[in-house]
Amino acid sequence: MTTAMPPTASHPFPASSTTTRRRTADLLSRDEIAALTERSNWRGTWAIASTWSVIAAAMALLAYQPNALTFLIALLVIGGRQLALAILEHEAAHGTLFRTRWMNAVLGDWLCARPIWQDVAKYRTHHMLHHTHTGTAQDSDRSLIAPFPITRSALARKLLRDVTGLTGLKVLYGRLLMDAGLIRWTVASEVEWLPRNERSNLQIAGAALRNMIPMLMTNGLLLAALSAAGHAWLYGVWVLAYLTTFTLFVRIRAIAEHACTENSPDVLRNTRSTRAGWLARLTVAPMYVNLHREHHLLASAPYYRLPALHRLLRERDALPMAPGYLSVLHTVTEPRTA
Repeated sequence: MTTAMPPTASHPFPASSTTTRRRTADLLSRDEIAALTERSNWRGTWAIASTWSVIAAAMALLAYQPNALTFLIALLVIGGRQLALAILEHEAAHGTLFRTRWMNAVLGDWLCARPIWQDVAKYRTHHMLHHTHTGTAQDSDRSLIAPFPITRSALARKLLRDVTGLTGLKVLYGRLLMDAGLIRWTVASEVEWLPRNERSNLQIAGAALRNMIPMLMTNGLLLAALSAAGHAWLYGVWVLAYLTTFTLFVRIRAIAEHACTENSPDVLRNTRSTRAGWLARLTVAPMYVNLHREHHLLASAPYYRLPALHRLLRERDALPMAPGYLSVLHTVTEPRTA
């Protein structure tokens, strides 16, 4: 059994395991670790501002030239930037989006997590278990990749449910049940029902509304801004992207990170890094989330330092050549060899 490191003010996230810490110390010097874990308030500010600027640009393009092509571009770009907000929420949960602790807790929550119906504090609790127990039965994200490998037709059905919004509607229903306290909070696909504890339907509805207020406030502000610009209808595009392309990109990202990797305590074996070109970075791999082995090896490194970590590990022959996303999808739809 491995022992997680206790969270601290400077590193609020535990290391995944004793094996991970030993692996990191074997591969990186203390000075390299210090440099790779250096955080920046201005880099975090730029990450949030640039993400919202791209969302605004996609909406402006659609408002200026509304047609089928710009509508498709807007869905792809906005869905990709919604995933970017989720990745920035993930950074805030690790305490790496900003150097200043309260900025991670407040700005990461209100400017990244709440607009996409997430919660940094709840996500941190859930995600901590993933890092501590990656690849084991206790992994909080295990249900996302447990069914793999699957047939290509099964994967096609999953992706079709994503692009048609069926998965997105299921996600919305799940978020509502979580806010109502009827199921345990999670970003995985496994549902754990909670006891009602003799609460009335009115009390359950009140709890749901209280927990939804930050999401309603941030989305209300977005709708108000679009209305003030004379294009309130664009909020419908935001919601549609959330239900379709965002859900699709989340699935592909999750598959690439852990599906069909080894059942091993070694983070260089139970995770996968993926090669990402410009289209992948726009959609399924914003904020260097494709460098997932590197992230699990050094979870206290901000996302923008992962390329430098990747180069160091490649120079030391610690990483294999990363496959592309299409290659990964091929891998997870083939029978696993003995």
